Amino acid sequence: MTATTAHADPACADKACLDGVDLPAVARRVGTPCHVYSASAIRERIDALKAALHGLDALVCYAAKANSNIAILQLMADAGLGADIVSGGELWRCLYAGIPAERIVFSGVGKTAEEIADALEAGVARFNVESADELQLLQRVASERNVIACASARINPDVDALTHAKISTGKSENKFGVGVDEARGWFAGGAALTHVRLDGLHVHIGSQMLSLDPIRAALQRVVDFWHELAAAGYAIRSLDVGGGLGVRYRAGHDHPVSIDDYVDAIRHALAGFEGRILLEPGRWLVAEAGVLLTRVIRIKHGQQRKFLILDAAMNDLLRPSLYDAWHDIVPLLDDSRSMQTYDVVGPVCETGDTFARDRELPECRAGDLVMIKATGAYGASMASTYNSRPLAAEVLLDRGHYAVVRERQTFEEMIAGEHSADQWETA
Repeated sequence: MTATTAHADPACADKACLDGVDLPAVARRVGTPCHVYSASAIRERIDALKAALHGLDALVCYAAKANSNIAILQLMADAGLGADIVSGGELWRCLYAGIPAERIVFSGVGKTAEEIADALEAGVARFNVESADELQLLQRVASERNVIACASARINPDVDALTHAKISTGKSENKFGVGVDEARGWFAGGAALTHVRLDGLHVHIGSQMLSLDPIRAALQRVVDFWHELAAAGYAIRSLDVGGGLGVRYRAGHDHPVSIDDYVDAIRHALAGFEGRILLEPGRWLVAEAGVLLTRVIRIKHGQQRKFLILDAAMNDLLRPSLYDAWHDIVPLLDDSRSMQTYDVVGPVCETGDTFARDRELPECRAGDLVMIKATGAYGASMASTYNSRPLAAEVLLDRGHYAVVRERQTFEEMIAGEHSADQWETA
């Protein structure tokens, strides 16, 4: 959609402006709830990562699952980034957005034959293989097409990422990757892989990591295995260090690792490696660039609690319900009001539709605009139409301009593809 200039009041409060755009003006024109992203903030993160990686043969593959809006993917493509994908749909989105296939790596435990075939046809750079069955399937599908698939073994190093259990991926009980012993057997039997070139290692132990210790531990285990393989004569051309770097969701509480310290840890661990290093950041690139704008429907006074009821709900932002995740919540008010204690909730018919409990906020009234911060990752990408609530609009801001990059879903669009049962068939 054509970008529009939002003429912000130069005196508007900082909290009511993002990327030079007046957020209340956007909310009035686009409606609420709506997801809003700062293109400038995303570019700043990309530039900082590129600067930290200077001198390394490294390819940054944005984890598309964090936010797969086409406009966000186009920002990554324009910056020369690749993509880390986990589905055929993400492959289609990334190619459509202009990310070249040779900058795409395909991860995930459940790749189907159809998805693998599509990825091979597109010419993706590499498959991160997560099981022996998948390795044999990749061999079969590549053989049928008479192409060579480049593959990396995803190693599960049995390292605790010190993050929420539902986003921890590197412990032995998690479904991701394989142990070193199994991977060692893959390389030993590599001669039978006539159409798979197994020449890489991959590790990713979790998300929202706020400490370098588990990252260093995981890297060391993979590096030890790389040295073992190299000594045995196996050429390793790619080391994929995954992603998972944490962000600040709670001001004054979360203390993210600096990007320079993170890259320094990679430099130190991979010293002497002459192949290509892959990184798969997602959340770190986009989370803090996004906010969810929502309005107060009403304040409900319960017997024991005071509820601030918003027009956004768990279908728009699932993280608090799914992970008990904290997001800073900021009412965009013009005047100073006394502080109140609220449970901040949405209108969905679930007790779990709760954004915050016992949150101290300025007194809110019906119609007030509220900003939920750091929603650029795993916000819209995890949204649903639960309770038949249409998907919210998404808006991209860029230096004083805004563009609607996803229209608010209509009721008609929401039920498109559904039909009455008037054509019966026999299986």
